[in-house]
Amino acid sequence: MAKSNTPRKPSRLPSAAPAVHYKIEAADIHAHLYGVTLTIAQPAANQLVSLPVWIAGSYMVREFAKQITGISARQGKRSVTVHQVDKATWAVDCEAGTPLTLHYQVHAHDDSVRTAWLTLQRGFFNGTSLCLQAEGLADVPQQLELVAESFHAGGAASKWQVATGLTPVKTDRQGFGSYVAANYDELVDCPVEMGAFWSGSFKACGIEHRFVVAGATPTFDGERLLRDSQKICETAIKFWHGNKRSATPHKNYVFMLNAVADGYGGLEHRNSTALICNRADLPRHNSNDGAAKDAKQSDGYTTLLGLISHEYFHTWNVKRLRPAEFARYDYTQENYTELLWFFEGFTSYYDDLLLRRAGLIDDAHYLKLLNKTINQVLQTPGREVHSVAQSSFEAWTKYYRQDANTPNLTVSYYTKGALVALCLDLTLRQHGVKNHSVSLDDVMRALWARCCTGKGNDTTRGPMLEGDVLAVLKELTGRSWAAEFKAWVHGTRDLPLEELLAHHGVNVQHDPAQLAQRLGLRVAEDHSVQIKTVLNGSAAHEAGFAPGDEWLGLEVVSKPPTQTPSAWRLKKLDDLSLYAGRAKKVTALISRDRQLLRLNLALPEPQANSTWRLVLDNPKLVSRWLGL
Repeated sequence: MAKSNTPRKPSRLPSAAPAVHYKIEAADIHAHLYGVTLTIAQPAANQLVSLPVWIAGSYMVREFAKQITGISARQGKRSVTVHQVDKATWAVDCEAGTPLTLHYQVHAHDDSVRTAWLTLQRGFFNGTSLCLQAEGLADVPQQLELVAESFHAGGAASKWQVATGLTPVKTDRQGFGSYVAANYDELVDCPVEMGAFWSGSFKACGIEHRFVVAGATPTFDGERLLRDSQKICETAIKFWHGNKRSATPHKNYVFMLNAVADGYGGLEHRNSTALICNRADLPRHNSNDGAAKDAKQSDGYTTLLGLISHEYFHTWNVKRLRPAEFARYDYTQENYTELLWFFEGFTSYYDDLLLRRAGLIDDAHYLKLLNKTINQVLQTPGREVHSVAQSSFEAWTKYYRQDANTPNLTVSYYTKGALVALCLDLTLRQHGVKNHSVSLDDVMRALWARCCTGKGNDTTRGPMLEGDVLAVLKELTGRSWAAEFKAWVHGTRDLPLEELLAHHGVNVQHDPAQLAQRLGLRVAEDHSVQIKTVLNGSAAHEAGFAPGDEWLGLEVVSKPPTQTPSAWRLKKLDDLSLYAGRAKKVTALISRDRQLLRLNLALPEPQANSTWRLVLDNPKLVSRWLGL
């Protein structure tokens, strides 16, 4: 049964003296500074320490060390010299074997799931932002101490609590005190949330789950969030383990949700996740989220549930079953893999599908969400030049460093990866093997059995190659799937979506695209039309539009051509249809670097760049696909 606002019981578990100990304090809450004291019991001579440059699950070098200030070190009463070796590494001029203590401060004012945050209202951090790694000691137990008095003395309310996936050693009722991790990887894979947050709990298949929410309004319906999250978690656990639920890789789990005015995202961890959502998307008391009169709330809440489902599915798919290249993270540089289409894309396929199987959305709503994903891919010219495997490998420089030309250069391994999963699932279900059904579900579970079971620990179990996927497919179906992978994963032609969907009870209607898509533009509108992106091969591309242009107006040549052209000021893109009328061509009046230009624009027909609309044709076939 779900319980909300459950106080945390103090923990006192036996623990040996830690080889590595981190004490986390509030150095200056108003300046957003954490104080960190790192004690190394048995340092090496000239001990090296370093801070990661990236965080697992977010594939971009973020240079966390830039936030460190005032680093100093002592051995006993003696100060020792610290000098910086490179952007994220320091050498300490210390003796071997004598306890070494380093102290430093970290600025924390990034309200995202990736780094660290500290204000009077809330504290949050990932270990990759705060905890220097002691070279040579990554595999020994690491202890983390949260000092309550420092936060309260800094002005934080005494009702602050702590939520984290770390194992408590000695904590008070609010959760402040000491925690232990088996190694550095576990330490930095367990973020910490602090504050006067809402807290609730539930059990899913016997496993304790805690949900904490910061920033909620008085209308927040926590009981509904717990009930719906419980359904998601139980559906995911049964998906992976069936009746063998004792085989789950985690024995407890923590959801940490930060509700803000405008934000969305999540980052997976081994037994927790950090989430951000729009405050307005939380479920509310005295509202019917599914009713037409409150459709906006319903869509937003469904998006939040999809995020919860996505990050929870990662507990298996990427945190344990993971790319072979991630068998051991290298925190000093990019870690490349071509398999994000599988680990992020397949997770994106299952996040909404599990909402359907949990009964949180119906078939029509699921198809609406799938429809959105399909159109996102089809409206991205980059899909024709960049395979989803290449997109995975270059995530560090393309997907995570987007600019105005990104849609022309690459395709999202989230969205196209999800469609590869869809094609694989529908193809498997369509053909079957020896009179029984085979689905992508069977593939995922077989990969788990192949890569994640047996002897070993988290660092020796779970690495997966593309060859493992192909081998499992052949074992289940008796044939090679190399041709499909060459076309779908390593190729750039469009996927056979329409044909496969038709076989499973879904027809595709081709509707006129919105004006921006027909023109090949992505714009912002504020008293004029600002060009953000120009899609390759589009009418706007042929006319010579460029990102950064301001579209001020247009001239329309009337018929007969001897008449004076009419000129119009544009305030929003839809004004184009009003002023152009039935004209086939217009002259666009553009401001570029404060120069006024005239561009000859051929207006595409309404049928150009049509969008897909999925239509449920055979409910029985669709339910067979979605309802397993």
